[in-house]
Amino acid sequence: MSLLNKAMARLRALLGPDSTGVRQSLVALVLSTVAMSLGGLFLASATDTLEDLPGLLLMVPAAIALRGNVFGALGSRLGTAITMGTFTLSRRLDTLVGQNIVGAIGLSLGLSVVSAVLAKFVAVVFSVSPTMGIDDFIVVSVAGGMLASFVVLAITLVLTAGSVRFGWNLDNVTAPLVTGVGDVATLPALLVAAWLARRGQLTSALAVVMSLAGLAAAVAMFRTALPLLRRIAIESFPVLSVAVLLDLIAGITVEKRLDQFAEHESLLILLPSYFGAAGSLGGILSSRLATKFHLGVINPTRVPAKAARGDIRTIFLLSIPVFAFTAILAQGAADIFGFSSPGFLAMISIAVMGGTFATLFLVAVAYYGTLAAVRMGFDPDTYGMPIVTSTLDFVGAFTLILAIVLVGV
Repeated sequence: MSLLNKAMARLRALLGPDSTGVRQSLVALVLSTVAMSLGGLFLASATDTLEDLPGLLLMVPAAIALRGNVFGALGSRLGTAITMGTFTLSRRLDTLVGQNIVGAIGLSLGLSVVSAVLAKFVAVVFSVSPTMGIDDFIVVSVAGGMLASFVVLAITLVLTAGSVRFGWNLDNVTAPLVTGVGDVATLPALLVAAWLARRGQLTSALAVVMSLAGLAAAVAMFRTALPLLRRIAIESFPVLSVAVLLDLIAGITVEKRLDQFAEHESLLILLPSYFGAAGSLGGILSSRLATKFHLGVINPTRVPAKAARGDIRTIFLLSIPVFAFTAILAQGAADIFGFSSPGFLAMISIAVMGGTFATLFLVAVAYYGTLAAVRMGFDPDTYGMPIVTSTLDFVGAFTLILAIVLVGV
């Protein structure tokens, strides 16, 4: 047997019986990383806008994560329904699919308003000055967020249809692809929505209308007679609000280093794909664990069972090539489009070193966050994704900055 064949045999043995799932995850992660790097290009080309609208950059992690949290959880719930045989595609709003779709749109609208208010609050608390006014934050967050949400919703439903038609496992593909599409859709949408900021009475009037619309959506979801929709609202709004706050604190870390990122624009290209890769890996693990908890394959124990340890091992194996790929794409894009960079080796070192630190956290958060949801009687599909991605954005910001400092950039 050749050396290559021996290596492949050892890899298949290490992956165990789920090598097909690993391939699905890897393909989805590669596609999402490419998509997120495109989002990073939008960010790197918008340094003037970021400087003209102070506070906009701190919203970026929260805006991206909110799309991933809302629609990643949607995909996770639908994936579990497919696995358990309760999924039926229908246009009626009172069905499982209909209530999930309405819930995702309502959450996106209501939490975009919450995100804007919290962004202004966090900026004041952490002495980020000057910043946009509260009406500017609301208009940019809601207008940009809803533009992106309809795109991400369409992709999520396409993935669900593909899962039914072609036998894909949504737990393996939803988190990375929804996150990737969320990056590509959200960043340009925020920049388009930024045109509506600082327009005087127009901005103020839009902010009032959008705030009322967000409040109405939240109230309607909490008061609805549809049981699943009401449960989604009750379980999602609190945890997603906390997730937004954590993402905004992560954004503060980046906002305060805007000059450093502007000096090496390749780091701005890397930023969305780095956060997205960590969130996607955590989302895959969380979704797989949630489904196995639902099916009774694993029990909610403090020490991960054998099936859970297999999923954790897979995430570690995927993390190094995925984070290295984010750096390669960011450096390649910087070279092609003439953006500044600290160099290829520095970019690889930053992404892999920071990604390794982040992976250690994501494994613990994904397992014990899902475990906590199960023990408290909550739906792990609804709680797992937001807990993992928001915590990883918070931790990811610090691990990325730590890696940048350790590399000496």
